[in-house]
This record gives sequence, C-alpha cells and structure tokens, in this order.
Amino acid sequence: MRLNMKNWILERTVVALLLSILLSPMRASAQASTPADAIALEQQGKLAEAAHVWRTVIQKNPKDAAAFASLGVILSKEQKYQEAASAYEKAIALDPKLPGVRLNLGLAEFKQGHFQAAITPLHAAVIADPNNLQASTLLGLSYYGAKRFTEAIKYLEIAAKSDPNNPELHQVLAQSCLFAKNYSCALDEFRLILQQNPDSAATHMLSGEALDGLQRTPEAIAEFQAAAKVSPREPNVHFGIGYLYWKSHQYNEAKREFEKELSVDPKQALALAYLGDIAMKENNPDEALALLRKAVSMKNDIDIAYIDLGAVLSEKGQYEDAVAALRRAVELVQIRNR
Repeated sequence: MRLNMKNWILERTVVALLLSILLSPMRASAQASTPADAIALEQQGKLAEAAHVWRTVIQKNPKDAAAFASLGVILSKEQKYQEAASAYEKAIALDPKLPGVRLNLGLAEFKQGHFQAAITPLHAAVIADPNNLQASTLLGLSYYGAKRFTEAIKYLEIAAKSDPNNPELHQVLAQSCLFAKNYSCALDEFRLILQQNPDSAATHMLSGEALDGLQRTPEAIAEFQAAAKVSPREPNVHFGIGYLYWKSHQYNEAKREFEKELSVDPKQALALAYLGDIAMKENNPDEALALLRKAVSMKNDIDIAYIDLGAVLSEKGQYEDAVAALRRAVELVQIRNR
C-alpha cells in the first residue's frame, strides 16, 4: 500500500511537472499577444517571437491590415522576402491606402530579384510620394533589372542627380542609356565617371561603345586604346579595337588586335570569326574556313561566321553545307531582330 501511494505521488508530481513545462510557452504567448508586445520583442531583436505575436494578432483579427504590414516588416528583417511580400499583399488588399506598404512590397520583390514584379508597387509608391528618392531609385533599378532601359533612365537620372558622387549609380544610368541607344546620354555619364576614376578600363570601353553608336569611330578607337593602356589584358578590349578597325576597313590593324585578344583568351570565338572574315576578304578560303568552323564550334550564335561559311562553302561547291550555314545565319538574324 505504501508503495502504491509513493507511485501515485510520483505520477502526480511528474504530470504536474510536464504540464508546467508544456503550458509555460502557451502562457507566455497568451500574455504576449498585442501589437505593443510584438513591437517590444522587435526592439529587443527577438524577430521570430515578434513574428509569432503578429500572427497571433492576425488570427484574432484577420482583417487587421496594419498587423499584416507589420508582420511583413519583421519577415523582411529576417530576410524571408517571399513570406514578407505575401504579408504586404494581404495588407494592401485589406487597406490599399495604408502608407509605405507598396514601397515595402516593391523592396521585398526587388531583393528576391523579381524586378518585373517590383515595378508595379514601386511605381505606385512614386505616384503616392514623388519626392521619395528611395522609391524612385528602386523603381529605376527595377526597370534596369527587367531590361526596360528607356523607362529606367527617367528614374535613374533623378537618383544620379541627387547623388553625384555615387559612381555605381552613374554607371547603371550610363549603361541604361547605352542599351537604350541613347548614346549622348551614355557618353555624358561615362565622362562623369571618368572624371572620378580616369583609370577605369571598363568605363573607357563603354565610352568607346557610346562613341561608336554616335558613329564617331576614331574617338571610339581612342577610348578603347586608353582602356588597353590601363589594362592590356582586359577581356574584350583588343577585340573592341579590332572590331572598330574592321568597321573602318583597316584589316591589317584589325587582324593585329584580334590576335592580341586571342593571346589573352584563346577561346574568344568572335575574334576567330572576324579573323575568318578577314581571311575570306583577303582571298584565303582555306584559312577562312578553318577559323570560321572553329569559331562556330565554340559559339553557335555568330551570324557573321555563318554568313561567311555559306559564302566560302558555296565557292568550294559544298552547296548543301552552304545552304545549312546560310539558313542558320537567317535564323540568328531573325532572333536578334525580334
């Protein structure tokens, strides 16, 4: 009987202890279930606990837009951007006029690399507050990331003017101008960058591209040569010089530069293709054929290589192969022009 009594007491003690352990978190969460509690936990750096409290608040009131927005902020701080975006979207659905949420949604999408998805909320944020520089900058960068370069320029210009000593921002603006074929804009920006960093080989090369777009070929060559002087083994610098000489029908100079490029990178297929083109123009069909075939074996989307292959193979009487090469060239041109 004494043994049974001891067992009963022991069982009651164990059960009480287990209940105490199991119920303690429940009591804590029950006590910490208000927005003030969540804010206090966030200030203490207890982000997971704060997110838990906001979810509790939402369970009590599923139409609390501010709670969803606050949960999104916590999740963003935890770098859980997909979950944060979902919370922000629910907040907007409940209260479209809730301030700051569209900007936060755009930022969450941007940080995931979802540039196209970021554009709509960021555009709305800019409309709501045209003086919000963060929103304008993020919108410009999102357009850039989505390869909508013409639209990017408008917002990146605002950002760049507000931060004239930010070379990265001016670089993105310059590249947007270049890709949008707004060569004067690109050249202006590249010159600003070169004033701050005259030894930037990449910027000299991009300036050369802008000058080439403006049909100022001798100046473009000079910019690429400046890049080569700064960094003789910079990838594509000698190819750029060679291409500009090739455009100017200065084939000996072009050949020299393409060969320099291949000494830096033996797998530079474009340099091989243009050397093949020069060999064809100089009436060396066998050399041309070897170079062109090597080029397309490395990179199968060089239209000039297939055009030249068609011409050389046709001269050699290999008509079936010539037709195949020319068909591939047409296909590549159509893809490029889409």
